[in-house]
Amino acid sequence: MLTLPAAATEGLFIGLLSGTSHDAIDAALLEIKGHHFRLLAHRSHALSDSLQERIERLSLGLDNDIRQMMNLDVLLARSFASAANHLIRQAGVNADDIDAIGSHGQTLLHQPQSDTPWSLQIGDPNIIAENTGITTVADFRRRDLAAGGQGAPLTPAFHHWAFSSDDRNIAVVNIGGISNLSWLENSSRPAIGFDCGPGNTLLDAWNRQHRQTSYDHNGEWAASGTSHAPLLQSCLQDSFFRQAAPKSSGPDYFNLQWLNKHLKALQAALSPADVQATLAELTAVSIHRAMIDNHLDAEHIYFCGGGVHNRHLMSLLAQQCAPVAVSTTAALGLHPDWVEAAAFAWLASRTLAQRSGNPPAATGAAHEVVLGGVYYGATRP
Repeated sequence: MLTLPAAATEGLFIGLLSGTSHDAIDAALLEIKGHHFRLLAHRSHALSDSLQERIERLSLGLDNDIRQMMNLDVLLARSFASAANHLIRQAGVNADDIDAIGSHGQTLLHQPQSDTPWSLQIGDPNIIAENTGITTVADFRRRDLAAGGQGAPLTPAFHHWAFSSDDRNIAVVNIGGISNLSWLENSSRPAIGFDCGPGNTLLDAWNRQHRQTSYDHNGEWAASGTSHAPLLQSCLQDSFFRQAAPKSSGPDYFNLQWLNKHLKALQAALSPADVQATLAELTAVSIHRAMIDNHLDAEHIYFCGGGVHNRHLMSLLAQQCAPVAVSTTAALGLHPDWVEAAAFAWLASRTLAQRSGNPPAATGAAHEVVLGGVYYGATRP
């Protein structure tokens, strides 16, 4: 493999990500110099209610029309390009100054454990490159799958690069739709990582069903209820929680159909608020158990992702993880809302340098690989 000098990974990179909540595109502009980075600008680019509904129908299998999927592939790509262009204007830089965009896209389905493992992200990178004029790196997950990995989680490699140190063992936990954990023992050893279970996906779905709002603000609704121990234990009996790492999952597994099976089996009359309280505890307990089951003795746990804004959930996590100190990645120099988008900016820099981006200890791949495809931007004479 051609190995380029370290300078090839330096420059300005944009990371684009639409997560499992699929309500907005996170965009981050990262300056990378050697082993240092700065977050220069960021924005949350809202997706319309219509696009959100179409994403949800396709990801839950309620709409299997490939024409609908391809139409959404184009519309989302235009939104990704718009998010990047707005970010560039906001930052006061020129498109020519940007070395590359790393676009995660929007995951519709993630099936790494089937007989023919696959993961589907949409948001056509050809359109992003054309509409921005910037070289775009995309389709990050499938090369890891081809190498025997799960295609997820990919962020532990960035967490290791950005946050690891030689003097302490820490964990970085992203609470998006699914929660995932990176174990950073020291800077000389590769990161270990895996998905822990549901993060916000069940909380958001149950909230939408019963209160018709996109999320439970500060976890106030969950805090008003009482966690139901039999329901919690029933959920925790799911085989995913006993599965050895590496492992990954998605909302196509942890969804309302999954929850309703457990509710039906209990045959108990629970208030919607009590179910929400139980789901919050499920997220907290599954994260803590993942650390215990894998013998991860962290000195500090840093959280990122949308879940950090759920005060009730963060309080439960502090209780579960005590006496280990918990805080957000802001204490490490990167705001928790932008860690994931920053990771895909960094992964784009790795791809352009023909350097590996996957963490085999996290994904289970047989070896390191260069991730993604490169879609070149505006040609220059």
